[in-house]
Amino acid sequence: MGKDNIEKYDFFYLLLKKYTEFWHNNIFYRKIIVYGKDNLDFSVPTILAPNHQNALMDALAVICTLDRQLVFLARADIFKKKLVARFLYRIKILPVYRIRDGFETLKQNDDTFRDTLRVMEHRNGVVILPEGSHDVYRKLRQLKKGICRIAFQTAEASDYKKEINVVPVGLEYSHYWLFRQVLTVVYGHPIHVSEYYQSHRDNPNRAIVELRDRLSSEMKKVMVHIEDDQDYEAINELRSIINEKYNDSIKYPKLFRDKRLVSKVNELRVADPAAYRELCNDSLAVRDMAKQLKLTYRLLRKKKHPLGWLLASSLFLLVTVPFFLIGFILNIIIFKVSEIQSLKSKDPAFISTARFGFFLGLGLVFAPLFLILALILIKPWWLGIIVFFLVPVLGVLAWNWSLLFRRTVGGFRIRSLRSTQNQVFTKLRETYDNLTQRVAKL
Repeated sequence: MGKDNIEKYDFFYLLLKKYTEFWHNNIFYRKIIVYGKDNLDFSVPTILAPNHQNALMDALAVICTLDRQLVFLARADIFKKKLVARFLYRIKILPVYRIRDGFETLKQNDDTFRDTLRVMEHRNGVVILPEGSHDVYRKLRQLKKGICRIAFQTAEASDYKKEINVVPVGLEYSHYWLFRQVLTVVYGHPIHVSEYYQSHRDNPNRAIVELRDRLSSEMKKVMVHIEDDQDYEAINELRSIINEKYNDSIKYPKLFRDKRLVSKVNELRVADPAAYRELCNDSLAVRDMAKQLKLTYRLLRKKKHPLGWLLASSLFLLVTVPFFLIGFILNIIIFKVSEIQSLKSKDPAFISTARFGFFLGLGLVFAPLFLILALILIKPWWLGIIVFFLVPVLGVLAWNWSLLFRRTVGGFRIRSLRSTQNQVFTKLRETYDNLTQRVAKL
């Protein structure tokens, strides 16, 4: 399997994809919410265009939520070494040459455009990240023209006889690099590139700009886009303060709640600048005081922390300590090493990618070892296999145990802060309540 037959079904790719999906969909994220799959029609040549905020995790978000052997386009300079290029072709990545790669190399894009058309004719999608680079901000940056050039040049390769759809894809992470978060993927309505064919015949540069602006507008409809740079931190924090409790909501995902909240805040900025400024200041104040007291917004949302519930939770935690220790010990290498190593990344956007990469690598090494040990130490053999498959389950249970532990400790901390009439907590409680009430009125 290589560049010349990249559109063909590949069993090796299928195995790699299934292995990656298991870790990605079941272990690394606690929930993946997908909307808009019915907008996809791969019988029409299709280019998928996701926003780019979380390095390679953005590509995996698309790969692991569609049952397709998708082909990605990436910058050509990573294909310079033959061995690397062969591997990249094997995992279905094609090169795109840019002027910075040398003007003479641009002609090689003709081969790529023919390859992409061949891929799409085989009902496999092509994925292009139109922002060109990543950044850990919930904001769509200026799109590169490359995706539009590729769409039109692919159309030219068929003498404008083939329809091509460009589908905006919105990705939202409840947290960019923490473990067991929620990923939301929204596939938007396709843009029919044929609407711009005549414009491209008349004036290619104008058509490219028109398509790029249309794609930018459509992408903003399926993702969280915070336009205001000056108050980005305050508005971004407000999302967590108000909507964090809806992280797992499937009926009305947090992504759409966040979009509505950001829209209402933008309206307030125009209608009442003073109220808007107070809202932003209080959002940051709540963040800073909560961090000072080591309290989460989940703890703040609960008006009461009944002593009976906290004692019952403490008893449950005590009784289940053995299960936590077993799950923790069996998974400590995979969980902890991946966490420690990933935090060394200089680029915050690569932390999640590095962490997941260590997950995959360490899982590939230790899974066979655990299976061999289970078969040797546990009889009969079928019981050993059951125990082997329970290892990642126990790891997830250990993680949930730690969450309940922190929730219980936090409940006792709040009771203590209340009983001692801690001034910072009193101010936090007052600011938080006022903030949530004002937002509710929006």
